[in-house]
Amino acid sequence: MTLQTRHLTLHGRRILLHEQPAGETDEAIVLLHGIAGSAETWRPVLERSAALNRRVLALDLPGHGESEAPRADYGLGSMASVVRDVLAVSGVRHATVVGHSLGGGIALQFAYQFPEMCDRLVLVDSGGLGREVSPVLRAATLPGAQLTLALTINPATVAVARAATHVGRLLGFSPKTETQELARHFGSLADPARRRAFLSIARGLLDLRGQRASAVEKLYLAADVPMLLIWGERDTLIPVAHGHRTAEALPDSRLTVLKNTKHFPHVADPDRFCLLLNEFVTETKPARLTLDDMVTRLEATNPSVT
Repeated sequence: MTLQTRHLTLHGRRILLHEQPAGETDEAIVLLHGIAGSAETWRPVLERSAALNRRVLALDLPGHGESEAPRADYGLGSMASVVRDVLAVSGVRHATVVGHSLGGGIALQFAYQFPEMCDRLVLVDSGGLGREVSPVLRAATLPGAQLTLALTINPATVAVARAATHVGRLLGFSPKTETQELARHFGSLADPARRRAFLSIARGLLDLRGQRASAVEKLYLAADVPMLLIWGERDTLIPVAHGHRTAEALPDSRLTVLKNTKHFPHVADPDRFCLLLNEFVTETKPARLTLDDMVTRLEATNPSVT
């Protein structure tokens, strides 16, 4: 099956979507990238997605990749609504939602806002599950961060970095896969519109103490949604402790920690990642929750609302 790429127009704005056509089942998988990333981060997974035997979609979120970067709301709720709209116009009514980093936070928000559409959750080095994050991300909330980024990451500095990488390869020094992926993420900030979107997201979710946006207090609402947590043991951006704490809070969830892996396990070891994903979707039943199911759980855990 051939990977298809197309542009959608939603609410007058362009969204880029990659899709691997459906296999023998009607279940879809949607892949959500992290901050400053794009659907390109999922290319190793998309190249292996035929083995998943399911329809697989990966979009460039607003402000990222080849999607438009308007002056707009980049909050988790708005992003989750965009994911819902992309699935809806693509004919998808139920999906396993796979989110990496920021995409994990969006996946959790999607499950909260649209439980009837969320079959399963796969959280990969996910945001929204604890306060601690790298000082590099927290620095984006400092006054003057916009000017600093513009001076340090711009077309000239990105070109120099790429030239240096090319020379290094000629000399036999090839950067590690995850290092290249991180460089590509930060390199996208050379574009002023994407840099503006990055800062808007960072300042909406973070402060100098770490992540402000948290799904932890609402995790009980996802207790009936099959959940797989995949984390890089050596992640320095979002620590693996967040995965361990989430697995403890949701005993029916699955946690796999990949050794010698940092923040991009789907890039560092795509074969293992796809194997884990395939096992998860074939061995678990989709949640298929209704609003009544959510009301029941809300009432059971919050007696004051009855």
